Amino acid sequence: MDWNIVISPTAQKQLANISDRRVNRSIENTIDSLDTEPTRKGKPLIGDLAGYRSIRTAGQRYRVIFKLYYDQNIVYIASVGIRKDGDKNDVYAIAQKLIKAGLL
Repeated sequence: MDWNIVISPTAQKQLANISDRRVNRSIENTIDSLDTEPTRKGKPLIGDLAGYRSIRTAGQRYRVIFKLYYDQNIVYIASVGIRKDGDKNDVYAIAQKLIKAGLL
């Protein structure tokens, strides 16, 4: 069963802001790979990000945060970015802020 991938405007901007072409290509390949068996990829998130999943990409430094809509077979790419634990630009911190603001 193939899934449709929908990339949020926020994730599109985040992806466009990554200047390294190799990293960008690696992230795009990871996103494309989610069209088959996304339930077996990444890990479920907890806390404020419960209901979302995260998959590592681009040398394990970057994350793609996504949500699955089973009834419509949609993989919704919510956020893309670098993992910097404790940093205000950490992809998880940004995703939490977007959820609290109602933008995701």
